[in-house]
Amino acid sequence: MTHTPKRFIAGAICPRCAAMDRIRSWEQNGIRYRDCVSCDFFEQLPVEESAQDELPTRVNQPRETQKPAREEISTVKIIDPGTRH
Repeated sequence: MTHTPKRFIAGAICPRCAAMDRIRSWEQNGIRYRDCVSCDFFEQLPVEESAQDELPTRVNQPRETQKPAREEISTVKIIDPGTRH
């Protein structure tokens, strides 16, 4: 009997109760198990399919499009606080 330790999935959101960082994952006898410690969510998948059905997290989702950086050149004036104007 092969059993890996139960580990929390950082950033995972429970599909049932929507709690973040409450999903645990572990493998046993070629089956991947996931459960939520906040509700009664439980799921089991064959290990081959588990990578395809990965839970959405902030890490594996595409980022929102970022605004392009402005390429303006501006002059910076350094002011010495010990100098009076």
